Amino acid sequence: FDPLWFGVLIVMVVQIGLISPPVGMNLFVLNALLPGVGLNAIFRGCWPFVAAMVLVLGLLIAAPQISLWLPSLMQ
Repeated sequence: FDPLWFGVLIVMVVQIGLISPPVGMNLFVLNALLPGVGLNAIFRGCWPFVAAMVLVLGLLIAAPQISLWLPSLMQ
């Protein structure tokens, strides 16, 4: 267990929560900034990004060395 790896996972999970419906706070902010675009269109547009982030999250869980490679160079 590495606290740095866990921190990266927590940041990824929180970011996925911020851009995925139904909670998706960032989507509501985007809706307020773009009044001509409907909320359904914004929800549909976020799914490729959510899928990509879930894929990256799976990679980070399967291979923690991905998130620990750059910090290991700083030692």
